[in-house]
Amino acid sequence: MLEQPESRRAYDVAWVLTTPAHEQLAAGLVESMRKHVPRVDLHVLPIQDPSDYEQIFHAVAPLCRGIPEEAEVTTVLSAGTPQMQTIWVVLVKSGLLRARMVKVIPPAFVPRPHPRAITEVTLDIEGFPEIRALREEVVQLRARERARGEIIGSSPPIQALLRRLARVATAHVPVLVTGETGTGKDLVARAIHQASTRASGPFLAENCGALPEGTLASELFGHERGAFTGATGRRRGLFELAHDGTLFLDEIGEISPRVQVGLLRILERGELRRVGGEAEVKVDVRVVAATHRDLGRMVREGTFREDLYYRLKGAELAVPPLRVRIGDLETLVVHFLDQASSRRPMPTRAAWRALQRYPWPGNVRELRAEVARWTVFCEERVDLDDLSVEIRSAPKADAVRRRLETHTLQSRQLDDRPRSFADVMGDLERQVVGAALARNDQNLARTARELAIDRNTLKRKLRAWGMYP
Repeated sequence: MLEQPESRRAYDVAWVLTTPAHEQLAAGLVESMRKHVPRVDLHVLPIQDPSDYEQIFHAVAPLCRGIPEEAEVTTVLSAGTPQMQTIWVVLVKSGLLRARMVKVIPPAFVPRPHPRAITEVTLDIEGFPEIRALREEVVQLRARERARGEIIGSSPPIQALLRRLARVATAHVPVLVTGETGTGKDLVARAIHQASTRASGPFLAENCGALPEGTLASELFGHERGAFTGATGRRRGLFELAHDGTLFLDEIGEISPRVQVGLLRILERGELRRVGGEAEVKVDVRVVAATHRDLGRMVREGTFREDLYYRLKGAELAVPPLRVRIGDLETLVVHFLDQASSRRPMPTRAAWRALQRYPWPGNVRELRAEVARWTVFCEERVDLDDLSVEIRSAPKADAVRRRLETHTLQSRQLDDRPRSFADVMGDLERQVVGAALARNDQNLARTARELAIDRNTLKRKLRAWGMYP
């Protein structure tokens, strides 16, 4: 290959890959190649069986990660075992290696000089189902790895959210993120962007409830000169600035009917019209919208467009409230302490019980504010009296009810994966006990009588499920 006219002085560096069994032979090749390339490196790969796909992949993939993105790389498919050649194709077509693939016709089989001894190999990915499936799997694996973003926690509700987030991120549809105020919908939106194929593009955000109608329309769609008083020149809106990226629209339920029309046009046709303009502007933006309001009810009441609602609901993610992911409480507290100060006052056992009992109406945002208070007023530990009044006075009945809600939500969120018969029956038992508790106002004695079990047995079950202090 290097002896061909088109290859003269075309390469600055060459790599020769070999196995330990062929190192001596490869060293001779390196010496002959140095006549044509200034630098030739020999890499002895830890491969015992050159026909083992797994060994080859794990040996070659780390080398590929060390290649600078701006480098122009050529890989020769004519060298090595058939398995090695296949791995090169997989790496290139899955996007793990940015390279041009070539094949070289051996001189023994062609007259010299040969008019086309070097041929570039191009493969139609749609014609290779196995490679296409592998590429899709690589995308999914990358999405799972990046889906967590800044989302803290490992409770079952958060694990279920992250699984759905990874699947949604790789899809090419708008996303509607729902959840109570303070649950972290903005973090979910950013994680969607980071795990998507648009991660290298811009991520912009706008709170739709913070601006009046005219200002919001100008911010989103841009405006032309003279569109309104003070519009001294053309201005691009967020949709144009977010081209090839993601635009996060928080509090989407607050937008006016006029802005809803403009947003629908973009979602349906990929076009916008600037305020005061006539020309259509093409944009390619993924919309992630969030709200704490019930958009379905707003549609029924006529305050939100039905067609826009279903466009936004291409994929929906519900962010769980803190009260149903109380298992993440300690992890979140430690995280917020690390962020807030070098001082790390930790709650006492009594304080922890009160924190776990509290229903957290303000969710993670309220917890962050509470932890910030500790760094100001506490030294090494947080006693029960150091907590906010509403936290230390939360009734125990709320804790039992909240934990029951947690288990109900978890059982719904885990329905999308295979489960054993014992798991399903365990969930059913929890639901039956929880319903009985609700009918008897959390009274254990009456609940035990209704279920015809001993009161201590009921307590033991509730403790095992984390539903009894």
